[in-house]
Formats: sequence, structure tokens, C-alpha cells
Amino acid sequence: MTPAKVPTKRLLTLIIATLCLNSNAAFALVDAKPASASTIKANEAVKTQLPFNDKQDFADAARGFIAKPETLTIKDDKGNVVWDQEQYKTYIGLDKAAPDTVNPSLWRNAQLTMQYGLFKVTDDIFQVRGFDLSNITFIKGDKGWIVFDPLISPDTAKAALAFINEKEGKRPVLAVIYSHSHVDHYGGAAGLFSTPEERKNAQVIAPEGFTEHAVSENVIAGNAMGRRAVYMYGALLPRNAQGGVNGGLGQTVSTGVPSLIVPTKLITKTGEELDIDGVKMVFQMTPGTEAPAEMNTWFPQHKALWMAENTTNTMHNILTLRGAQVRDALKWSTYLNETIETWGDQVEVKFQSHHWPRWDNANIVDYFKKQRDLYKYIHDQSVRLMNMGYTGEEISEQIKLPPELENFWPNRGYYGTLRHNSRAIYQRYMGWYSGNPSDLDNLPPEMVGPKYIEFMGGEAEVLKKAKASFDKGEYRWVAEVLKHLVFANPNNKEGKLLLADTLEQLGYQAESGPWRSVYLQGAYELRNGVPTAGGTNTASPDTIRAMPPSMLFDYLAVRLNPEKAAGKQMTINIDFTDINEKHSLNIENAVLNHTTRYADKPDTTVTLTKKVLDDIQLGQTTLEQEIASGQVKITGDSKKFSEFVGMLDKFNFWFNIVTP
Repeated sequence: MTPAKVPTKRLLTLIIATLCLNSNAAFALVDAKPASASTIKANEAVKTQLPFNDKQDFADAARGFIAKPETLTIKDDKGNVVWDQEQYKTYIGLDKAAPDTVNPSLWRNAQLTMQYGLFKVTDDIFQVRGFDLSNITFIKGDKGWIVFDPLISPDTAKAALAFINEKEGKRPVLAVIYSHSHVDHYGGAAGLFSTPEERKNAQVIAPEGFTEHAVSENVIAGNAMGRRAVYMYGALLPRNAQGGVNGGLGQTVSTGVPSLIVPTKLITKTGEELDIDGVKMVFQMTPGTEAPAEMNTWFPQHKALWMAENTTNTMHNILTLRGAQVRDALKWSTYLNETIETWGDQVEVKFQSHHWPRWDNANIVDYFKKQRDLYKYIHDQSVRLMNMGYTGEEISEQIKLPPELENFWPNRGYYGTLRHNSRAIYQRYMGWYSGNPSDLDNLPPEMVGPKYIEFMGGEAEVLKKAKASFDKGEYRWVAEVLKHLVFANPNNKEGKLLLADTLEQLGYQAESGPWRSVYLQGAYELRNGVPTAGGTNTASPDTIRAMPPSMLFDYLAVRLNPEKAAGKQMTINIDFTDINEKHSLNIENAVLNHTTRYADKPDTTVTLTKKVLDDIQLGQTTLEQEIASGQVKITGDSKKFSEFVGMLDKFNFWFNIVTP
């Protein structure tokens, strides 16, 4: 049968939302307001509540400093800016007091993360900080560099390598080690190699399960996660004291296209040892903590402990605001206890993929215990209150840290927060349902909004009361009330603007960088509408090529439109000739299932290589071109295949969040 031409721009396409947000697409924050009297009072109170006279973090952040470029703006090969530290330097500095529009604790964190350049951690261990959201670490071996966690973008990793080579002498990269499966810890790897031969000869080491999780985490729910990541990282906010200040872990994310070099060796168990270029390493596996695949590393020659992202100088997320599976706080604390028991009597320096190191054994062990007990306390007390009958919302309002944990700077909520982490633990155990029958089949916002406004006396009366509450500084309450007004009538401009003003003040008061970003991005969209361009990068070619066919078919299954698939039944065989894999897709009951068991009597069969499929997804070719060239063959009922393609939804990235 003659191969048929099939519409292809909707075929086998995949958008993987990464953390790489396009800050070049930033908009001016229209009508940004100053801090209100209530916000000024709240932020002033922070100065008396926390030990701002403790300067140890500033000493640690500066310790071992070697050099920094006077200006730090990194561009890709096309001249596009992918990282710009300079925009933050115009308003954040050690000599600048916190503005009224920034929580003083968050400002302190931003001052610390702005300390950038090349630093010596201990003999033969160096870090380049402030070239991306994460740190890149260089271990000097006998002949070359061993690199830990090479940032997000190849461009930033390349710049960091060039800088350390300039200051410490040029050395080849002999090995790259990924601590875990988040993109800010592997995406820049390709930038470490000048030639394909260098890349081929280097060892690439990662924890077991790394590739699967690195590729899959944002696939199935990638569109929604990517949209919410715009809120979480403040990608579209201006860089000033009324906009983006800090991401908690670092300033923000770079915007280059991430690479993914697949590991050549996987670490599978705690205690496993490697000796690379004269550097001995002992690994501790910590799966299911900060990432599904993660590991710490002990350097016995240096008495140095690399903590990946299991301990940083902030409370981390049990559930990230962009969306993900809830992490296991109890397991997290258990692994930290194992760290203390294994190396606590030996460690003299601990360092990690964000923030600055800590030195001296007693200081480090005290830090480990307080980070361990932070996650254990949040877990235990959330579950205690849960078992007393409190819901997630009620728990988050009640739970308080004891003073010894509350006043410890590395436990402050710059990234995760006590409020949303406690609710995440409730969610992990109990799910979304509060147990109250009224919450079992409650109305969604677009249906409940008009009812609330009607019961409260209409829009004019609600606005009058909301303004009075706003003037009292009751911003949480005003946000709740005006949410209903906006969902009842999104054309009520006065209501939208007052809600924007409210979210803005909440953002100014937020200690968490992501909370600030979420509030201010919401305010921006209420004032200016939902953006239509920029905001996210699609998956890199390396990521697409690392994705197995089964993962693609899982993604196609969630794109299947049930109305279009209703009553349809078909079977499609797909033969990947280069990887010797055969898959069968079956559509029935408005569900797409896939299997490696080839169907005997398919409606149609598609024969192609995985490479051709990847090229089609990446837009480097089209299905029509590959059919015409003979690289893709379709046999059987080609109309069935066209029908299948027509059933697949294309997701709109810029869906509404703060408006219906």
C-alpha cells in the first residue's frame, strides 16, 4: 500500500517544561505600588524577631574567595543573554539595607547568594558560585577536573570552567558527577567539553534511576508544572526591589538550553567507592529525599562531605509550588541521621550544590542535627495534629517550630516554608479530602464565586468591605474575598486591581523567594493579563533523545481527547528498527494503552527509527518529509493513523490561574 501523507505537526510532539525560564521575556511590572504601612510594620518586626547580629553566614560565604569577574553576563553562541548577575547588582548589595518592599530575612539571603566567583572549599576542592541557580564544584585530581553538578545551561558551565582554568591552570574534565535528577544539577554538562572526543572519554556518574527520573519528572504533568514554574521563579518579573529579588536557593535560573549526557556508570548502594584520577569518593544513597534519585559523597582525603541538595542553608520543599510528588520528610530526616552516624565524627567541611559551605566539625554536626530535626519535627508534629483531627489548613495555621530550630538561619523558609510543607505532609498521608462532608463535592471557583458575591451583598458591597479590610492590613482575608469576586466577574477592573494590590503586599512581606514570586506574578497578571509569549523553553535535544518510547506513549495517553476518542477502537503497531523495539498502541473505551506485545492484526503499522522520531519531535524534520524519503513507512489503513493523530490535544501553556 502506498504510504499516506499524514498531518504531522500534532503528531508525536512533546513539550517538557523545565526550570529554564526566559527572563529575557520579562515585562515591566505595571503600576507597582509602594509598601503599605502594614507591610512596613510587618517587615520591621522581622528585624527584632531574628538574630541579625549573627554574621557567621557572611563569613562562610566569603571564606576561600579567590577571584570573580567584575561583570558577569553570560551569553550563548547566538549572543542571547542566558545569565545576568549585573541586573541584581544594581539594587542588592552588602552595603544596602532591606527596602520596605522586601522581607529583611529574604533580603539577607539575597545578599548572601549574591557573593559570586571562585572559592576554595579545601585543598583541591573549588566551587564557582553565582553563575547560575546552583553551584558548580571542581575537584582537582592528578591530571584533570572532576566536576560535580554542572549547572543548568551549557553556556554557564562553560563560563565557569573557563574561569577556574584561568585562575587555577587549565585542566581537562575527566569525570562529571550528577548528585541528583533535577535539571540545575546536570543540564550544563555539555558545556564542559570542547570536542566530541573529550565528551566521549569522560566518565559520567549518577545515582541509580537518574536518567529515568531526569527525563520523566516533568513529562506527564509538564505543561501545568511549567506554567506554575513561571509563578514560582518570578521569570517575568522585573529585577528591582518591587519585583524579583531571590529564588531562595540562588538568584534565579539561567535560560540556556539544557543538555543531558547519559551516565556511563550508576552508583547503586551506600558505601560504594570510586577512585577517579587519584580522588577517592564514598557514596551515600538517599533516594526519595529532595529528589527521587540522589546521593551524597564523602571525600576521605579531605574530610569533606558533599551533601548534594539534602542540606542547604534554607528549609527545603516537601512539596514544590510548581507541583510534583510530595517528598518523604521522614525518610529525609532518616538519611540525615545516617549521615551523622557515618561521618559525623570525621567531617571538617560540608558543601553542597546551593549556597555556601560550613567548616569545623562541631559546627557541622550541630547544623546536621538541626536540619535533620527540622524535617523530623515538621513531619511528626503535622502527623500528631492530623491524628487529633486537624486538616492541612488548620495544621499549617497552628504548627510552630521550637526556638532552637526557628532561630537557626539555615532553617528559615527561603525556599520551602513551614506553612506549605506541613500541608504537604498532610497531603501525603490523607490526600485532598478534609473529611468534612461539605468538602466532598464542593463547587469549583467559577461556580462558587457568584454565589459568595450574591450572599455578601453584591460586588459593590464586597469591594467596599474589602477596601476597609485592606486598609487594616488584613491581606490574607482580602485575597480570599476578592478571589471570589474576580471569579464571579473577571471584568470587574476595580476588583482585579485591588486584588493585585493585595497580592503585592503579601509578596513584599514574604520570607520565601518563591512565595514572593508567586504573589507578584499573580499581581502582574491581574493588572496586565496573561502573557502570550516567552516564559519557558522546550526540552533540549539531549533530553528528547534520552526519552524511551514507552514514556512518549504515556504522554500521548494523557493527550487523548475522550470526546474525540469515544466509541473509537483501533490498534497501531510501531516498529523502531534502530533500537529493535516494537510497540503496540490500542485505543478503546477512550483510553490509550501501549505494550511491547506486537498485535497480530493491527489497523496500521508505522515503521521508523527512534532517531527519526526524535528529529520529528525536535522540529528538525517532518513526518511528510520522512515518509517521502522512505524513512517512515505506514502500512495498513492509513486513515486510522490520521484519525488517531486527530484525537490528540495540544496543551495551551498560558492557561489562566488568578482569573477564570
